[in-house]
Amino acid sequence: MNMILRSIALFVFLGVNAQHHPDNNNTAAQRWAPVLRDITIGDYFNYMDSLADRYRTGYPLTEHLLVRANPRIIDSLADTDYYRQMARDSFVYDQKKMIALHRGDSLLIPDSMTVNHLLKVFANTLIDINIPEFKLRIYEDTVLVHTFPVRVGKNMKRFLAMGNRETNLRTISGEGTIVRHERNPVFYNPVNGRRFYLTKRDDEKTTVMPRIPWIETEINGVRNGQMIHPTTNPETLGKAYSNGCIGTREADMWYIYYNAPIGTAVRIRYDLEVTDEKGNSITLKDIYSKYKAADDE
Repeated sequence: MNMILRSIALFVFLGVNAQHHPDNNNTAAQRWAPVLRDITIGDYFNYMDSLADRYRTGYPLTEHLLVRANPRIIDSLADTDYYRQMARDSFVYDQKKMIALHRGDSLLIPDSMTVNHLLKVFANTLIDINIPEFKLRIYEDTVLVHTFPVRVGKNMKRFLAMGNRETNLRTISGEGTIVRHERNPVFYNPVNGRRFYLTKRDDEKTTVMPRIPWIETEINGVRNGQMIHPTTNPETLGKAYSNGCIGTREADMWYIYYNAPIGTAVRIRYDLEVTDEKGNSITLKDIYSKYKAADDE
């Protein structure tokens, strides 16, 4: 009888262990990195870089790969958008003091298979911008994954102190890549060259400029300073309003940034004939009078 009970106990013990300790033929256990303190937006990028350095063993690991393996981080960062916070009756004067990662959170460290998959996704990602449509789209292969409203450059020339010359403010079309990220932008008025730290919002309230990455493009083989970056005044979206850059909502910029590591393909086009959400063909306004100019020649 005692022998039977010992056999049953051994069988139960082995069965329990088999459930909680997969054998060597299964995928290796996932690694998690605990967040031991609150991480503010001001500390966020340094923290993510240090995390990537700590867990980089035998295969590439970057901030972009870490975040794409933990997509809820992007949602949390997007929620620091001033206008999202105001919609919840929360006025944020300095976004850099907001918490990006909370103490007690855990971040998944992607294994080599996950990293290889994400690298293939990045290699097949396209940032597509149609100037007269005021739309930025993100494609993975041929699959549309995001669509965001944008603003584009004004249809005019103007003297810019930053370049010390008269500059055509139209957004430049063509094809190219993402060549640089600016994760801690310094803000200058391109017209007068003066540095600034504060911004007046659409609701007339003043805040510190937020820390959100800017993306530099190289189009047609030329780095002309044309950036993709957030605007603190979303009322200007859907308009030819900027000094040539492509402006987005604050929240949207986080999604764009984490879909656009260095080397990501960019296409900036000027197509007037498009299809709307219902599948109807429509003709957009020729905001730069490109086709009128061609007809007049």
